[in-house]
Amino acid sequence: MREHFAKGTTMFLDLLTPKDYDRFSQNPSSLSEIVAALPSQGDCWVIIDEVQKVPQLLDMVHLEIEAHSRSQMGVTTERPSRRRLFFALTGSSARKLKRGRANMLAGRAFLRHLYPLVSSEFGDAFNLGFVLQWGSLPGIVTASSDEERNELLMAYIHTYLKEEILAEQLAREAPPFRRFLECAAQTNGEIVNFSSIARDVGLSSNTVLSYFQILEDTLLAYRLQPYHQSIRKRERRGPKFYLFDCGVARALLGLQNQPLLSNNYGYGRTFEHFIFLEIYRLASYAGSDFQLSYLQTKDGLEIDLLIERPGMPLALIEIKSTGTVQDVHLRGLRSVKKDFPDAQQMILSQEPRPRLVDGIHIMPWQMGIRELGFDKKTR
Repeated sequence: MREHFAKGTTMFLDLLTPKDYDRFSQNPSSLSEIVAALPSQGDCWVIIDEVQKVPQLLDMVHLEIEAHSRSQMGVTTERPSRRRLFFALTGSSARKLKRGRANMLAGRAFLRHLYPLVSSEFGDAFNLGFVLQWGSLPGIVTASSDEERNELLMAYIHTYLKEEILAEQLAREAPPFRRFLECAAQTNGEIVNFSSIARDVGLSSNTVLSYFQILEDTLLAYRLQPYHQSIRKRERRGPKFYLFDCGVARALLGLQNQPLLSNNYGYGRTFEHFIFLEIYRLASYAGSDFQLSYLQTKDGLEIDLLIERPGMPLALIEIKSTGTVQDVHLRGLRSVKKDFPDAQQMILSQEPRPRLVDGIHIMPWQMGIRELGFDKKTR
């Protein structure tokens, strides 16, 4: 935000600093004094970081937006304003705001999620092996050594668990929730059996379900529902959950220091996790209305991703970490071809060049993701 708004009239308020926090927590209405002192013409931005620390500021932002709109339309006794006023509010705990019944500015603000880095943000520095092992949180990527990355990942897990989960009383007891987090990491990308996890961690199925909901609400995990043309039937079958970062998932299992070997099972699972996150993040950034799900056939075969793209063909995607896709890897897509005759069938892999086999597009994963159509919607 500081880089983007380096030029122009911008006021930065950081609620992590004691000065700003004390001022606005004691007197939220002082925001109006700051707005009043801004130039009377041109574009003016007010940036408030960690806004969840003083939720009352959202009411003041609401009031300022309304007052500015009235002034712009000339419906006040004052002269119409030639100033264009904008707010950018950033924070790391949407759930805390919602739990505090804060003013979420519905209809008056755009909501944007920021994720760990996608591959294109690395430029020429992108290294697949690095991202699979350590993830792509910006602080991890810019760390100077693997030792520092290890410490940062462990600190992230423990600090987030303490401050965002336990301190907010989203989970009442630490030990059961920690055991649950380990199980969530173990079942990352698999169909969730809530009863089985409940037995493993010594909790009720309802509690486990609520814990997964916490992961969703805090943006620590994303739910992938099974595909069915009936919405009701989608909800009856078990979902999958993917943790929001490959490195965090491995750290929860204590594997972050172990290099991933391309010929083992863990590598394939982590590659699938990475591809899912890449597609999920790009779909969000593009503002697309694509719907992601997985498909399980009656014979027990699974298609890793099914993407409903309004105005475009359905996309059926298998994710294979191999550099040479074999005939056996085509079995799942072949088995559903008659049920989805118009679908675009793809295998995202590490093959160096695209090829077409029985109507199935086998592609390098970067090319395949571009073919999904996000570039048409990304600004």
